[in-house]
Amino acid sequence: MAGSMLQPGPQPPSAATDSLIEALAEVRRFIDPRLEELVAASDDVPPRLREAMRYALLAPGKRLRPALALWAAEACGSSWEAAAACAAAVEMIHAYSLVHDDLPAMDDDDLRRGRPTCHRAFDEATAILCGDALQPLAFQTLASGLPPEIAGVGCGILARAAGGGGLVGGQADDLAAEGGAVSGSPEARLEALERIHRRKTGALFSASLALGGLAGGGNAQFSAAIERYGRAFGLAFQIADDLLDAEGTQEAMGKRVGKDADRGKLTFPVVLGIDESRRRARRLADEAAEACGGLGGRGEKLAALAHWIVHRSH
Repeated sequence: MAGSMLQPGPQPPSAATDSLIEALAEVRRFIDPRLEELVAASDDVPPRLREAMRYALLAPGKRLRPALALWAAEACGSSWEAAAACAAAVEMIHAYSLVHDDLPAMDDDDLRRGRPTCHRAFDEATAILCGDALQPLAFQTLASGLPPEIAGVGCGILARAAGGGGLVGGQADDLAAEGGAVSGSPEARLEALERIHRRKTGALFSASLALGGLAGGGNAQFSAAIERYGRAFGLAFQIADDLLDAEGTQEAMGKRVGKDADRGKLTFPVVLGIDESRRRARRLADEAAEACGGLGGRGEKLAALAHWIVHRSH
């Protein structure tokens, strides 16, 4: 990714980058047909609503959350098939969150992944209902796709990550922090920012890993390593995202850039500056990769992903 907006800094070797991109493409080839089937199988869904769900769920994207779930199960010595329901469920929650985040009452975006946002492609009411429908479908997918003895635990993991103490609460605080509403010392602002994104962004990443580990039969040592990985990975991803919004292009990102500054959002470049944000992202990526040392040599993809996310250009 030599053209990354996160330069300068040591880059992953091109062969390793190519290998990781192909690994993510393999995840997409595995999970997208399953997502398609799950939407198609939903009973009695009005056609326009079903099409909006399909539009949101199968939009172009990296499928990072399904990858984390599948690779976590793999790191436990299990199969992708065992974690397929987990991978599908976390992508449904992610897709719904993007649909709702893009709404006029939230971030008011017109472009997502190079296409009109759901409320622009359909209408605002349909977009709201699309998100509303994807949420219960995620839990239905987990409840029916995991063995009965762990299905309840899996639903609890996802509910905590997606709810008021996780993704939704993080979004609420992110909106509340717009326009310079968070003041105080740089340290206090950084603490507030990290608290927002450990929930808004990091909680679903961590849940993806935990669900993959649950489906794969991971032990306590695995859970400790993966928790450390998830915490570092989530913040590294968000810092990279903030940097791309500050420095990237709409063509590369597939969405409007510079919007965080326009809305007066609290971001890592605002609090730390560009250079320190880059350094912090790389340190967190290193921390995530080091956590993979506790996975018995099966965490190579996860380690590579942690380094790749801070050097990506979109």
